[in-house]
Amino acid sequence: MVDCGEGAQMQMKRYGLRKNRLNHIFISHLHGDHYLGLLGLLFTMHLNGRKNDLYLYGPEGLAEIVTLALKYGNTKLSYLIHFKELRSKESELILDTKKLTVHTIPLQHRIPCNGFLFREKPKPRKLIKEKIEDQRFSIVQINQLKGGNDITDELGNVIYKNVDYTLPPKKSRSYAYCSDTKYDESLIPLINEVDLLYHEGTFLHDMLDRAEETFHTTVRQAASIAKQANVSQLIIGHFSNRYKELQPLLDEARQIFEFSELAEEGRQFSIPE
Repeated sequence: MVDCGEGAQMQMKRYGLRKNRLNHIFISHLHGDHYLGLLGLLFTMHLNGRKNDLYLYGPEGLAEIVTLALKYGNTKLSYLIHFKELRSKESELILDTKKLTVHTIPLQHRIPCNGFLFREKPKPRKLIKEKIEDQRFSIVQINQLKGGNDITDELGNVIYKNVDYTLPPKKSRSYAYCSDTKYDESLIPLINEVDLLYHEGTFLHDMLDRAEETFHTTVRQAASIAKQANVSQLIIGHFSNRYKELQPLLDEARQIFEFSELAEEGRQFSIPE
């Protein structure tokens, strides 16, 4: 989960998302609309008897907020929380699993704030089933082929070429989440050529002065970041409540970057492999 605003649990229930599958929560910063749903979620997991450890990533102060709530609620959780306090001056690797990595994206906001970059690791090559069945490969040899290696004999001579038994792997996908921030070109190298970028677009560009004053971004600026970073698709969100109709924001973004979409409630975006 990335950020956890009020109503998070209601939305999870609405869209059929199971809390027991949630193991990592990333909080960009400590403005209420990005974390006020977190405590309720943590307590619900406790009441549901969760046993698995939970990993919580966020800025300085997040651990204190959670700890004080537990202290004054006289509550000992049924599971263990691992806190990872994040810096906001430079990008850092905060999660490295078998399948993906997560790096922070330092953002320019009124308080310490980070975005998050998710990248899948290289995937194994796909075996050509009918060709594999014709040979009696061992598990070790199968794994060699999946890893892109030829199979050799004891003397190092190639006896089975990888290209004869495998197909190229599926695409390794990437997603960048840029929460509240003013226009900042320094993040472009970090998000260069990602498949999907979420970037806040709080105002139309005629509100540029207000955007700069509040350390937010206009949709035109968000689209400019996407274009310069050569991303495949942009999602804009975090719209000011002044906008009752969102189409003008989308129109303005698409004037700069054609592949722009709105982060509308319940909408799903997929990245092809």
